[in-house]
Amino acid sequence: MTRVIVNGDDFGRSAAVNEAVLLAHRQGILTSASLMVTGSAFEEAVALARSAPDLAVGLHLVLADGRPALPPEAVPHLVGADGRFEPTAAGAGRRYCSSAAARRELAREIAAQFARFSDTGLKLSHVDGHLHLHLLPAVLDLALAQARRHDARGFRVPRDDRELANACGGARLGWAPALALSVLGRRAQARLRQTRLAVPTRVYGLYRSGRMDEPTLVRVLDRVSAPTAEIYLHPSTAFEDDLGPNPGDLSALVSPWVRRVLGERGHRLATYPALAGA
Repeated sequence: MTRVIVNGDDFGRSAAVNEAVLLAHRQGILTSASLMVTGSAFEEAVALARSAPDLAVGLHLVLADGRPALPPEAVPHLVGADGRFEPTAAGAGRRYCSSAAARRELAREIAAQFARFSDTGLKLSHVDGHLHLHLLPAVLDLALAQARRHDARGFRVPRDDRELANACGGARLGWAPALALSVLGRRAQARLRQTRLAVPTRVYGLYRSGRMDEPTLVRVLDRVSAPTAEIYLHPSTAFEDDLGPNPGDLSALVSPWVRRVLGERGHRLATYPALAGA
């Protein structure tokens, strides 16, 4: 038996994502969601979360491919002329690692995103990051300090199975970024052993991002044997991003086939607070 967190990323990004998260929670197996506090549909997401008290909600830190919580003029070394972060993880990583001024602003921006989540009154289930930038050395310790301050219960460190992803139609992440995330993940694991944050043994969703369809989700549930796992998806009622929100992930979450396999394998649905014993 594996205790499985089933999480929807990008909650608050759009009305289509918000609608899908609630559908997947109420009619499917979704137990958890990661909230973009700078998303264009953030306020709607908060209202929907309040209407679904069993949905665990965490913070999806946005430090690339999005806009800041602070005014752009307050974080000039983090954003471009359009007032937005770098569009790619690699570009954001280079900026944050090469500029001391950017890192000072980064500390304020991360604190602002945690504060905006706190202002919702929702309990902070967990912390993760858009494009996994929460694992960057320039970000990790800042995020962990805020996670402790705001009483988060868990923290995501991707530990996916590339062989399984290839069997499901192919990994959608190249070897170089996969290797970088593996190195960053090991560093994060070492730091997290010094905390009380729940960290699932396996985390699936990295290699099939944007394509966590029914066959993929069934294969994951059939294969997983770790004591704890997180499976994260990007449900939406509309296609938004080749590697992100899409209707296929939503279909998988509400699939009777998926629910049947979950029961047949004896897995138990969970949340980060449940793993942490809260």
